[in-house]
Amino acid sequence: MKRTIAIVCGGDSSEHGVSMRSGQGIYSFFDKERYNVYIVEFKGTDWRVHLDNGGTAKIDKNGFSFMEDGTKRRFDYVYITIHGAPGENGYLQGYFELLHIPYSTSSVLVEALTFDKFTLNNYLRGFGVSVADSILVRHGDEHKLDEKEIVEKLGLPLFVKPAADGSSFGISKVKDADHLAPALRKAFLESNEVMIEGYLEGTEISQGCYKTRGKSVVLPATEVVTNNEFFDYDAKYNGMVEEITPARLAPETAERVAKITSAIYDILHCNGIIRIDYIISKNADGSDKINMLEINTTPGMTETSFIPQQVRAAGMEMKDVLSEIVENQF
Repeated sequence: MKRTIAIVCGGDSSEHGVSMRSGQGIYSFFDKERYNVYIVEFKGTDWRVHLDNGGTAKIDKNGFSFMEDGTKRRFDYVYITIHGAPGENGYLQGYFELLHIPYSTSSVLVEALTFDKFTLNNYLRGFGVSVADSILVRHGDEHKLDEKEIVEKLGLPLFVKPAADGSSFGISKVKDADHLAPALRKAFLESNEVMIEGYLEGTEISQGCYKTRGKSVVLPATEVVTNNEFFDYDAKYNGMVEEITPARLAPETAERVAKITSAIYDILHCNGIIRIDYIISKNADGSDKINMLEINTTPGMTETSFIPQQVRAAGMEMKDVLSEIVENQF
């Protein structure tokens, strides 16, 4: 019998629309001859499954099921593609753990850890992963900041970003200390904790990875070239960027990045497809320095997203990759 798959998308953050687009992308990739696939949209506490007839049915949260044609239907597997809360911070993972329904992402702990950029960076620094210097600011404490001291520690320019969010909402590149306060206000609209991060100059790349019981796959990296101040929302989702896959890296650097990506996956004990973003800067001796920016445990799957590009560049098909990830749970 066909397994029934729920593609869970939407969510409560500013990324709701992006998540819906990812859900549609994943739906188009799934092997419909092998699986019954439904899109389930979350809007706050209103969870609805989109039916083939164009209508919707309400999800019964007691067992994550729904009624169709008078029959109760249950899901065998959940593919989570909510960017932000509650799908990328561990909340939904805990819910599905309680229901004993397998899902596509990492565990509750890993999702909570990777969602908090500041905590993640300091955790991985202990394993020798290079990350930018940063300062954490909690909502209500911004008046205590000494702007001069921050600039002395992190330099200029610097980035101000929500500590727990994605898709570049609320991020500012600050070139002048006088612009720090408004950048903080912007970031606090997205998160109660904000990270002020030192600027890393270099080549930005992004690399996907997934592992199953039978294989370990590190996908070709994508180089990000944008004329914007940084890889912001417009660059990510409105085509204001050039994406080069595979990235133009020296072979030895590409090999080192792949090893770091695989090692981080194992350190965190990830599950499903993740994507890690890096800045390749230069050491004093001119060699390449690999700096991790962040980890995306529910990477975008829209038509402009990196993972589908990288899968194609590896000579693979998304349909097969998704099937491998689903079947790995059974």
